[in-house]
Amino acid sequence: MSLVVLTLFATPLLYAWHNTIEQSRTERLQSEARNMADLFASHGADALATAIESRVGGQLEDAEITILLFTDPALAKLAGNLPAWPREVPLSTGMHAASIDVRKGVVRAVLIHQVLPGGYHLLLGRDVGRFEKLEALFMSALAGAAGMVLLLGVAGGLLVRRTLLSKVHDINQAAAAIMQGNLAHRLPAYGGESELNTLVETQNRMLDQIEHLFEGIRNVSNAIAHDLRTPLAELRSRLEELSVTRPRPEQTFAEIDSAIADVDRVMGIFNALLRLAEIDSGTRRSGFIAVDAAAVAGEAAEFYQPVAELQGVALSFASSGALPLAGDPLLLAQAVGNLIDNALKYAQKRGTVTVDASRRADGTVVISVSDDGPGIPDEEKHKVLERFYRGDASRSTPGVGLGLSLVAAVAKLHGGALELTDNHPGLRATLVLAS
Repeated sequence: MSLVVLTLFATPLLYAWHNTIEQSRTERLQSEARNMADLFASHGADALATAIESRVGGQLEDAEITILLFTDPALAKLAGNLPAWPREVPLSTGMHAASIDVRKGVVRAVLIHQVLPGGYHLLLGRDVGRFEKLEALFMSALAGAAGMVLLLGVAGGLLVRRTLLSKVHDINQAAAAIMQGNLAHRLPAYGGESELNTLVETQNRMLDQIEHLFEGIRNVSNAIAHDLRTPLAELRSRLEELSVTRPRPEQTFAEIDSAIADVDRVMGIFNALLRLAEIDSGTRRSGFIAVDAAAVAGEAAEFYQPVAELQGVALSFASSGALPLAGDPLLLAQAVGNLIDNALKYAQKRGTVTVDASRRADGTVVISVSDDGPGIPDEEKHKVLERFYRGDASRSTPGVGLGLSLVAAVAKLHGGALELTDNHPGLRATLVLAS
């Protein structure tokens, strides 16, 4: 690249040099020829011959005008520094270029031939050798600069390659450790704001997410095994007892009803997991339609109103008006319903649950469900969003720990999040949705 830049710089410079020198040389030769022609016209051939001899006699060795020749119509020399008309120069008038043998040797010259009145011939020339030396010096300097650029480029490339290979080797070692199962290992970070460091930081964030997902899968697997073991063990115990004791029909049917409840509990766990998997995959996003979030929240509050009345809890709903957004109405209704159901579980006896739908200044839609129950400690707020997690306050209530996980997944699908804050007393769960 540097060589290309150097070439692009030198080419127009050399071209301008040639044009400027050629134009200056031609103009000076033409000016000299006009002056001598004027002298010939004014004072005759003898005066011109005398002037030329005087010019040649006083000419320095390094003078620019090196060739002067004045001849009669028969090309016999009258004055000048050439013994005779050079064979290399044609008799046609105008500009010529030729190698001329002068006293100091053969020179490369540019000449102008002019025919004067009466058939006299005037030949003027300049040595271009000094300019050729300057051009050769320029080309040598250019070649030296190109060589230096090439040398520095190769050295720099080798240095960069060595440094890059060293960093790649470190990354390969770290990647090998991760592939062997050490998911806590991370790629080595480098200082500065280089592209490689940016890539490493991105990969480390990706590894953090992968480790989090693996840990989540491990925790979910353990939780599934734990939560399914209890209802299945109870189901087996009931069926085994029925098989052994052979009780009366009334007791048999009662145990069958209990067994069906255990099966429903297991099916509920699997259905919730399937819904979470479907939400996490993002396939439900293709079915987004225009939804009024305020209407969805209002309908959910109205659906749970009878349950709240039975529990003696005051359930109210408030909205700032229509809140249109693109979303899945069924998932939004289920998410809001889960929040209301949780609030009713933990609200105080004859307590209050408030559902509020509004739009923030940044344009996001928020649906908040507040209760006056025991709330959630700050150190557990991020844990309750994990699947199957159940805090101390929720162990005595029915459920498997998937409700808030489902709500958080729905919020993420809609470009938002689930925020849990203190309501003093109680909990305020806010479903944030991108409009």
